[in-house]
This record gives sequence, C-alpha cells and structure tokens, in this order.
Amino acid sequence: MSMNDLPILSALRSKMQWHQERQRVLAENISNSDTPNFRPRDLVEPKFDRAGTTVGGGMGTLPMMQTSATHMAASGAPDTFDNDRGKSGFQTRPAGNAVNLEDQMLKVSANQMDYAAVTSLYSKSLHLLKTAIGKG
Repeated sequence: MSMNDLPILSALRSKMQWHQERQRVLAENISNSDTPNFRPRDLVEPKFDRAGTTVGGGMGTLPMMQTSATHMAASGAPDTFDNDRGKSGFQTRPAGNAVNLEDQMLKVSANQMDYAAVTSLYSKSLHLLKTAIGKG
C-alpha cells in the first residue's frame, strides 16, 4: 500500500480539493455582485466517516438539483449547493442580485484559513509517516 492510499491522507486531499473548488465558487459570487438576478452559491461540505471515506457519494459526483420551479424535481438527490433561502436577513436588491459582499468575503477568508490548516495537517502527516519509515 502506498502512503498516498491511506484513508486519512485521501480524506485530507479530498478536503483540500473541496476548499479549492469552494474558493472558485465564492470568487464567482463576488465577481457577479453587480449582475442582475444573480443568486450566490456555496458548496456543501463533504462528510467523512471514521475510516476517512466520504459519506453520501464521492467528490467527483454532482447530483441533480432543481434550479427553477418549472424544472422536474430531483428524486432523493441531496442538494449540491447550499442556498441561503432568506435566512441571512438580507434582501435581494431591486436588480434581483442577492450577493452580500461582506458575507462572501467572510466566507473567502474562512475558506483560506481552513485550506491552510488542512494543507499543514497533510504535510505534517506525510512528514510523520516518512519519519516512521526512516526516510525523513
């Protein structure tokens, strides 16, 4: 078994990939802050079991989601994007845009800190494994 095949390292890699994709989605929200009728999106955080494998599907699969009331509902598929649905207390602007820049910037900052923490944990785990086998 390769060191990279260990469940904990696989889970950490999946988490880093999720943070990278979330950064792209949040940047898209910010760049469309003046686009009429734009709704901000966010990714649902992956869940891991004790073995380090993702629960509820892999990172590469995106289940169907209903983006309009006129679309057919996705049967039993979990939401891929977490929508605010009016919980934040901010209203949509007259142009129909619902992006709150302060909220998006806070999410970007938190995402960057979480990515740095996961990256540090990943590199330290690799270093410990290399030390344990005598190559570090």
